[in-house]
Amino acid sequence: MLVEQRVRELQQLLQNASYAYYVLDNPIMEDSVYDRLYRELQELETQYPHLVTPDSPTQRVGEKPATQFSSVRHNIPLYSLENAFNIDELKAWEQRWRRNAPGFVLKALEKDKGNKGDKEAQEQFKTQYSPTPNSQLPTPLYVCELKIDGSAIALTYENGLLARGVTRGDGVMGEDITQNVKTIRSIPLRLQVENPPPRVEVRGEAFLPLDVFEQINQERSQKGEPPFANPRNAAAGTLRQLDPRIVDKRRLDFFAYTLHVAGRDDASVYQTQWEALELLQQMGFKVNPHRQLCPTVQEVAEYYRYWDTERLNLPYMTDGAVVKINSLSLQEQLGFTQKFPRWAIALKYAAEEAPTRVEEIAVNVGRTGALTPMAIMRPVQLAGTTVSRATLHNSDRVAQLDIRVGDTAIVRKAGEIIPEVVRVLPELRPAGTQPFQMPTHCPTCSQPVIKEGAVTRCVNASCPSILKGALEHWVSRDALDINGMGEKLVHQLVDRGVVDSVADLYNLNAEKLMQLERMGQKSAEKLVQAIAASKTKPWSRVLYGLGIRHVGSVNAQVLTQKFFTVEQLAAAKTTDIESVYGIGAEIAHSVYDWFRIPANQSLIARLQAAGLQLAGEAVEESRQNDASLPLAGKTFVITGTLPTLKRDEAKELIQKAGGKVTDSVSKKTDYLVVGEEAGSKLDKAQKLGISILSEAQLLEMASS
Repeated sequence: MLVEQRVRELQQLLQNASYAYYVLDNPIMEDSVYDRLYRELQELETQYPHLVTPDSPTQRVGEKPATQFSSVRHNIPLYSLENAFNIDELKAWEQRWRRNAPGFVLKALEKDKGNKGDKEAQEQFKTQYSPTPNSQLPTPLYVCELKIDGSAIALTYENGLLARGVTRGDGVMGEDITQNVKTIRSIPLRLQVENPPPRVEVRGEAFLPLDVFEQINQERSQKGEPPFANPRNAAAGTLRQLDPRIVDKRRLDFFAYTLHVAGRDDASVYQTQWEALELLQQMGFKVNPHRQLCPTVQEVAEYYRYWDTERLNLPYMTDGAVVKINSLSLQEQLGFTQKFPRWAIALKYAAEEAPTRVEEIAVNVGRTGALTPMAIMRPVQLAGTTVSRATLHNSDRVAQLDIRVGDTAIVRKAGEIIPEVVRVLPELRPAGTQPFQMPTHCPTCSQPVIKEGAVTRCVNASCPSILKGALEHWVSRDALDINGMGEKLVHQLVDRGVVDSVADLYNLNAEKLMQLERMGQKSAEKLVQAIAASKTKPWSRVLYGLGIRHVGSVNAQVLTQKFFTVEQLAAAKTTDIESVYGIGAEIAHSVYDWFRIPANQSLIARLQAAGLQLAGEAVEESRQNDASLPLAGKTFVITGTLPTLKRDEAKELIQKAGGKVTDSVSKKTDYLVVGEEAGSKLDKAQKLGISILSEAQLLEMASS
């Protein structure tokens, strides 16, 4: 009993010391004392292994490297933030959410018509949130936080213990890096609160302090290894190291900025973003100390301007300010667009510029055949990254800049935008330089090019560069998402003549793939499986993957909701296509023209023969009118985590059975399908008297 008591005492002492050192930046014991106590705990836990607990300080660093990271689904999606690059764009964002707010909240408040109390609530909201100068908005309205230039992480705590750490990934799926996360001393292994909630989700940014980044690069240079380009890339690369001992040596730090507590609506734990940040601190997290409450957008602008200069004195990199509406209730009511939360925005700092010398002007050929001139430059540090290439857009831009090999050019990069040349300094131009001329023949296939306005284009459908671009687009995440089919492999397939069309991918087998460089039997078999799995991707993803000019992923979804099959879209007139909401004349003509080309018609026939989905998996409207289907005419909402079905799978099941799935509960909802950790939707459904279903009951109804 005395040994167990000593082990628990040592664990608590070391946890307190670590929290004081890494989070509070206020050490409470000397390093030598910490080391002695740590060694004593190690010896006791080795002698009595049954006393080791998951949150013990000795469990931060794993003994064995991982063989790979598994891909996992986020419990709560990690959305990107919309960007603003100046105060005018910030004000425009504020006007948008104010203008939208009444509609969203009135919809949420909607009850029986004629309800007096409901009308009073609506009028109260109109008065409070109307975008008039005299409106009385909640004070303070905004929370401003520095946007840390690192790598986003999602943390899950179960009963107070760190259970999982996941990279952001694509926001829906990420990689499980729990062992690496445990090496970050500013992330608590156990929440520092009594009686923690059953589940807590924390979002934050892992980053490398600048002094640590410089030290790592010095060590890499001494070993003859290439230095990291910037702290952000170094942090992201460190998190994906298979050996947690390497991660531990790199001394990553962490700021927490988002908190989700299961059952928060019922428990009323916190009501604002500011309170959430304070609660994160109480739980043992490091929260950026430079956050600020701002009653109006004017104060936000002052905060932004102040840190535009002061950020140079920070010990870490920041590239802007994150502005969030403070009220969590208003956040919930505003909700999300397809990509971003409506209640937050990243206010980025102005583009950084730097001079460098142009060493070459190359020309790239893209998947649409467009020839894009590219300045190859002496490498220069720009906005935290090493830049050696910058786009020159097209021949008109080249002529406007009068850029030449040997020129000193000013290069700019804003946010995640590709670096571009802003201007050249002709006074520094060497003698004897010649103006650059766009090629008259394709640099890849040597066929003559044509000029379409400012764009120079190769129109040879067999051009290897066009084919490579088309294949890279086809296998990309938003299209057919063929895992393992990277750029190098695509280039090999084209250069060796194995593939002449995206349809040829579906004729590949393991034997053909094993003839390529660095392609073993197991890798080849996995790739064949990934190609086969892409056949199940929906019609909208196939349409986007075809790479029709001006048809992005969102436009593809809109078009496939109107044209349920490829035959319907191929037969449509431009006026039919243009009549679809959100589709303009340029897109309509592009789609119409694409389907008139014989080679494209042949491609569609080959994809159909290969088994691709060129029709809607479920034509919702027609199914809902089919009275023979078990769920015809019924409206469902899904909430919580279901035992076996993913959200998309449950939605597809309902739609195939003739039902309709919506996101919000209303009096028109027939059934609420409930899983674990159901939120406020369950409360609302119960108040409205809506029938509640388990997954098992849903499966039984759908199969009856």
